[in-house]
Amino acid sequence: FGGYLGGRFLSNRNLFVGGMALQVFGCACIATGTLALFYVGLALFLTGSGLNVTCINMMLTQRFTPEDPRREGAFLWNYAGMNVGFFVGFSVAGHFQATESYSSLFIFATLGNFVAIILAFFNWKTLTDRNTPLLEKTPKQFRLRQLAGIGILIGLVPVVWFMLQRPGGTETIIKGICGAVALMLIYLTVRHHDRREQRNMTAYLILTVGSLMFWSLYQMAPNGLMLFAVNNVNLVMGPVTIQPQWIQNINTVCIVLGGPLLAALFTRMRARGWRIDIPRQFAASLLLMALAFLILPLGIKLAGGDSKSAFAWLFWSYVLQSIGELLISPIGYAMIGKLAPKRYQGIMMGSWMLWTGLASLFAGDFSGMIPNPVGTTPSATNAGYAKLFTELGLVTLAVGIALVVLNPFLRKLITDKAETPPVEVPITVVPVA
Repeated sequence: FGGYLGGRFLSNRNLFVGGMALQVFGCACIATGTLALFYVGLALFLTGSGLNVTCINMMLTQRFTPEDPRREGAFLWNYAGMNVGFFVGFSVAGHFQATESYSSLFIFATLGNFVAIILAFFNWKTLTDRNTPLLEKTPKQFRLRQLAGIGILIGLVPVVWFMLQRPGGTETIIKGICGAVALMLIYLTVRHHDRREQRNMTAYLILTVGSLMFWSLYQMAPNGLMLFAVNNVNLVMGPVTIQPQWIQNINTVCIVLGGPLLAALFTRMRARGWRIDIPRQFAASLLLMALAFLILPLGIKLAGGDSKSAFAWLFWSYVLQSIGELLISPIGYAMIGKLAPKRYQGIMMGSWMLWTGLASLFAGDFSGMIPNPVGTTPSATNAGYAKLFTELGLVTLAVGIALVVLNPFLRKLITDKAETPPVEVPITVVPVA
């Protein structure tokens, strides 16, 4: 909904500030500690956070033309900055969890939102929308659309609240919405008249399959991988015992350091004639994800006498996943500005994030595939984990290889050049002597 509302009913900067305000109200409700306000606060917070990321990406996308080589680096830097926030959040949350001061935690969480709102107001003119359907409307149409946008924004909160009350049916609803959006995008692609833009949209749909596979495995980290880490990995390294909450920071640190480094590396490699393009980056991300899962069964096989894998195997798995994430997440956001027609940019950006949500549901399904062994010791559960990691790794490897094979085809689809009709060469008639 954020991708559809932004630039059509409300400007992205207005929607961004509105989303931040919803998050502030949500945290305030949760901090009260009552069950009724907890669900209201959670609905407010989720609605706001769901809108914000789309708006940020759209505001950044509009600052670059499709052929601008700086766009990719900007998204890599932006993604690294977002993960600085994640790192602070994980670290602070651990402190408040230890003291069980949860109300203070949610009040503290609003500070970042207030800073973001203040920065947005100070840079209001800089954040103005560019080339959106809303800007093409008359003043009267503009005001009517704004009122409708505010109404839809407020109406989303009770919808999210209703879904939180029925988590079992919510999964089915979300999968149904994702299916409907996929069919809509296919329909829009088939009916699109501009051949160049139609080819770019076709490439987007193909790359979506690779993205869905990547995120389905990536989202297993908070579920299956964390359970594996807690019960089946030796978390003692010398005098230090690694806390499970710290493991997620491996990903965050890799993203924060790797984002700027990859931006500089890609610029340098392209300057030297290397071909670094979207299909190749997506294929590499899937191959890295496959390798990240396939090394885990090897660690299980080489486990010590207590049947626990060495922490190094899990560490390198997270590092490989993080590099793959950099090649598909910020690159995917930057890709929208290159492949999406102007009027579909918001919808395609929003749907790109929707696939991440769908992938989290698939990740839950994959985690449920872990067999229930007799007992809970590592020796009893290792076989189930090894089988699951191997199967998921091989499937991802197959999808990655398929993308490698499709690279030439995808490169032909993705183009910045407009269709040019063939030039008719005049025929000169030479008289016969």
